[in-house]
Amino acid sequence: MLRRPAILYPLVAALIILAGFGAYAFYNNRPVAVEVVAEEHDVPVRVFGLGTVEARIRSDIGFEVGATLVELKADEGDRVKQGDLLASLTLGEQQAKLEKAKAALLVADATVEKANANLGKTRAILAQKKDANARRQALAGQSVVSRQSAEEALRDEAVAEADVAVASSEVDVAQAQLADAGAQLRFEETMLRHRRLIAPFDAIVVSRHKEIGTVVKAGDPIFTLIAADTYWGLAHVDEARAGFIEEGQRVDARLRSRPQDAFTGRVVRIGLESDRVTEERRVFIKGDNPPPRVYLGEQVEFWITVAKIDAALLVPEAAVQGFDGRQGTVWTVESGRLRSRVVSFGHRTEDARLEIVAGLPQGASVVARIASGFREGRSARVAEAVGN
Repeated sequence: MLRRPAILYPLVAALIILAGFGAYAFYNNRPVAVEVVAEEHDVPVRVFGLGTVEARIRSDIGFEVGATLVELKADEGDRVKQGDLLASLTLGEQQAKLEKAKAALLVADATVEKANANLGKTRAILAQKKDANARRQALAGQSVVSRQSAEEALRDEAVAEADVAVASSEVDVAQAQLADAGAQLRFEETMLRHRRLIAPFDAIVVSRHKEIGTVVKAGDPIFTLIAADTYWGLAHVDEARAGFIEEGQRVDARLRSRPQDAFTGRVVRIGLESDRVTEERRVFIKGDNPPPRVYLGEQVEFWITVAKIDAALLVPEAAVQGFDGRQGTVWTVESGRLRSRVVSFGHRTEDARLEIVAGLPQGASVVARIASGFREGRSARVAEAVGN
């Protein structure tokens, strides 16, 4: 009787241990309930980008000369037409230079007239000397006049010819001086126009940088203008998501100041250079229905529709192991048991789901959520099919 507890207690402990192992084995080998993904249809693939409102044509304009600012005709928010006067500089010194150039042109013109008159005079004298020389030479041949007189007549004709040549040169010089005076006048007129700032295109004044009385230097910005109706959005898109973006694709946008309104547009340009620090690509978007008033630099959220999948099997990225951007491992249910498969992916949706395009055997279901206890060959029971 005394020996029975010594045998009974170890036997009971062994039975308890065996029961525990059996329960543990049963628990770990029981069919696990899993959620699998269901096939979806007409799935839009959209890429998200955060950006701002910008203007395609933006210019800082100023004077090409320096002087005191005496007139401002525009202010922030004004709409101006091409050719409108925006600002003026003092004209005093330049106006005097212009008047001097006008006087110089009159002098040069009078000089040309004088030179032409002198040329006409020398030509008349030359004609007279030629006639006189011809008579003297004829009379000298008849010994009516002396040979000396004939030689003097010949010399006078040669001198008259030289005077004509000089007078003709003076005409050329006078005409050159007239051309120079005309060019100087046009230069001074141009410099005078440079003291008037004219709108280069139909625009909206974004900002005014100077006030009346300021002495400005050549090139100092006076106004910042943007061309009317050239607003567009600048979206910054992760390089990893930007590969499918093309010109012409539809864009949905939401302005930070008007989150309740829906705006649409199209991709019109894709930047050829990515940001080397942020690893983002610049995408420019032209709006179809912009608001009546746009504020440059306002933050905008963009969703670019890069594709539409007729039928797709989409698995959450969290359910993919070893994803390298092209392939990864997923768990499947095949004939009631768990299997791991390496599959290939196509598009990635904005809610971080991946399109499976290759690698699944016929009849396999893809697990949507990974749980502890998953292992190759374990029994599995499909509890729910999930999909958006």
